[in-house]
Amino acid sequence: MKFFLKFLRVSLIGLFTAFTLGVIVTAGAYLYIAPKLPSIEVLKDIQLQTPLRVHAHDGALIAEFGEKKRTPLKYSNVPDLMIKAVLAAEDDRFWVHPGVDYQGILRATVHLLKTGKKGQGGSTITMQVARNFFLSREKTYLRKVSEIFLALKIEQALTKQDILELYLNKIYLGRRAYGFAAASQVYYGKNLQDLRVDQIAMIAGLPKAPSRYNPVANSRRATIRRNYVLGRMHELNFIDTATFEKSLEITDDARQHRLKLELQAAYVAEMVRAELVQRYGKEEATTSGFRVTTTLDTRLQRYANQALNKTLLEYDRRHGYRGAEAHIDLDPALLARLPATEAPLINRPKDSPIPKVIIDDLDDELTAPLREVLNDMPITGGLAPAIVLHLEEKAVTVMSGNGMLQRIEWQGLKWARRYISENRRGPKLKYAADVLKQGDIIRISKKQDGSLRLVQIPNVEGALVTLRPEDGAVRALVGGFDFYQSKFNRVTQAYRQPGSNFKPFIYSAALENGFTAASIINDAPVVFDDPGLENTWRPENYSGKFFGPTRLRVGLTKSRNLISIRLLRAMGIKTAINYVKDFGFDETRLPRNLSLALGSASLTPLELVSGYAVLANGGYRVMPHFIEKIEDSHGNVIYQANPAIVCKECEKQELTKVSIDTATTPIIDAANDVNTEPAINTAPRVMEEKNNFIVRSILKDVIRLGTGRKALSMGRRDIAGKTGTTNDQKDAWFSGFSSQLVTTAWVGFDKHKPLGSRETGASAALPMWIAFMSKALKGVSEQQQQMPQGLVTVKIDPETGFLAAQGQADAIFETFRPAFVPRETAQKKNNLNNPENTDTAVEPDQIF
Repeated sequence: MKFFLKFLRVSLIGLFTAFTLGVIVTAGAYLYIAPKLPSIEVLKDIQLQTPLRVHAHDGALIAEFGEKKRTPLKYSNVPDLMIKAVLAAEDDRFWVHPGVDYQGILRATVHLLKTGKKGQGGSTITMQVARNFFLSREKTYLRKVSEIFLALKIEQALTKQDILELYLNKIYLGRRAYGFAAASQVYYGKNLQDLRVDQIAMIAGLPKAPSRYNPVANSRRATIRRNYVLGRMHELNFIDTATFEKSLEITDDARQHRLKLELQAAYVAEMVRAELVQRYGKEEATTSGFRVTTTLDTRLQRYANQALNKTLLEYDRRHGYRGAEAHIDLDPALLARLPATEAPLINRPKDSPIPKVIIDDLDDELTAPLREVLNDMPITGGLAPAIVLHLEEKAVTVMSGNGMLQRIEWQGLKWARRYISENRRGPKLKYAADVLKQGDIIRISKKQDGSLRLVQIPNVEGALVTLRPEDGAVRALVGGFDFYQSKFNRVTQAYRQPGSNFKPFIYSAALENGFTAASIINDAPVVFDDPGLENTWRPENYSGKFFGPTRLRVGLTKSRNLISIRLLRAMGIKTAINYVKDFGFDETRLPRNLSLALGSASLTPLELVSGYAVLANGGYRVMPHFIEKIEDSHGNVIYQANPAIVCKECEKQELTKVSIDTATTPIIDAANDVNTEPAINTAPRVMEEKNNFIVRSILKDVIRLGTGRKALSMGRRDIAGKTGTTNDQKDAWFSGFSSQLVTTAWVGFDKHKPLGSRETGASAALPMWIAFMSKALKGVSEQQQQMPQGLVTVKIDPETGFLAAQGQADAIFETFRPAFVPRETAQKKNNLNNPENTDTAVEPDQIF
């Protein structure tokens, strides 16, 4: 008995001593660690690293930038079963412990004493939050103690729901996915709300070891972990037995899902990224969760993509096939399974049917190496790679990256005459073997009827940009055939000579300096010894012909070079530059010589379309812009575009001056006063209204009678525009507009090579413009420009530009400012007796 009492006393003393020492050690540890612990207050306003997302005007997703894929969710938006699955996998006592699960720590301690190794069970979700936000991942006892103290502080500062929300959004789950919403998209391409029970369990099992249990990297191991989580959910009565057993039987279907972009506009997305990096710095721009809404119209952007792609492929077909992209030797075992390739059936009776060879499905084992080769090749501009397996007389069988076998019939092959130069092709094809052989790696695309066509990635490049004339908003922009093949944005970065596309601005300057649309200019050979040019200059028209005295209207309609040069020389180069710079052109890049008349300045398509916007909107300078607004991660608007807009009523009412001192009263502050309306940001007038009407009427004639006649196929009377072709056909342009849209299209080689002798603006660039605008304006009512006050329309003699004689049969109407109406009357044989009798009837409703 004495021994027992002694043992009890010693034990109690030992326990008390151990407890006291534990308290002292804990207190000492706390006193040592506490001053070094970070403030928990930052968790109340934590800024998770969230990618930059770029959207079209209607919300369609264009791009996402940032290393970390994350879509933050509120706790209330997380499915209840997802929360239960996480708790079952990581911390089933989360709702009852104070941040530290002493039972779990005790289990881990016992495991350590028994085995000498650290085990699982001691880390709660709150402790994981502490580790992820504040501590390193090194496994030391000091870090573990710090983690415990931090967890206790976190539980005092935040609610359980707040802690879970931080955990669900912060935790890394593999494949650059941070948070459960991102993981749901990465592994299953779904929102959390749409996941099956087995998929929920799979994702809930990832935090323990996102690499080891990754379902994409190791499906077998990940499934074991998933089944464990399902078992825990069943034990805790989170799912019933039927659901548990059914979920166990499902084969996991996780795979890497790329971001689902709703609109292909990579060039604009990169413009946005670069703009935000310039404003906020690279780190903040791509990790702060900015949401940028652009001015892009989803429908128009898709039309622009299609138009550029179609135009460049058509150009490519016109100039011949450059050969297979690559070649591989086919496995003899595979060749043995393919039909023998016979010689062309030269003696086949005329009009007899061509026999078709149908290849049965090939073994996956045989085609796997080929699929691997194809899957390593990107789809470029929608053109998929394929390998030629079998040739017939006038067809080939190819295999694409998914292993599918398809035939290309003769209609999809016969265009592929050999490319020799930009002006020469080889002879017409007779057989498929004239162009292809087994093992060739080619590109294929589907035609509208579903049949396949042999294609090739174009060497030629192009650009298309369209603005809203009233405010300069970019509605569609394509900077090249494929952004991922070439990130060079030809809309904003390619400085090219516009050629005749620049002439409307020279002609407008001429009208502003005393010329009229009826002025006669001699289209005849001339030699200039211009000090601004190195050599004597003998310009000529594209056709090589000269047409003598020509009205100014005809000169622009027919794009006569010599008339443009004479106009520029007559008004003076300095005068012209001072005028055209107001259209937005950088005068330091405008040449100070007569070549300016032929468009020798180096301009980007964006600069050119901005100048044409002035012609389209009645004479106002608007600034091109592509960002509509920027929101922060909380949805607060931190930038809202306020572009200068065309406001003709403001001009009439003289309301262009702001009545408040914006230097001391920012307009943004007026948003707090519902009765205060901010002043309208009006675009300045840079082109006189009468001048604009006349130039626009001539540009309508370009389509009706001149180099833009192909656009008549659109069946519209409200479109106007101008072609442009440079020396040696190195650049092909068309810029044109309606009242609603203004668009510039360009085609050329990046290395400034000739396009070909027949590749003018009308043949190479205008088809792109038509393909885009015919769809863009479909269903849009025509808006004719009304003749402004102060203009008169009279009949003139087309040869002299004088007033037409009475009864003159070939008289035409022309529009003038009253001070410039011709005073002389044409002398015609049928009215020599009455030269003063002229028809000067004003026709104010005449629309050109």
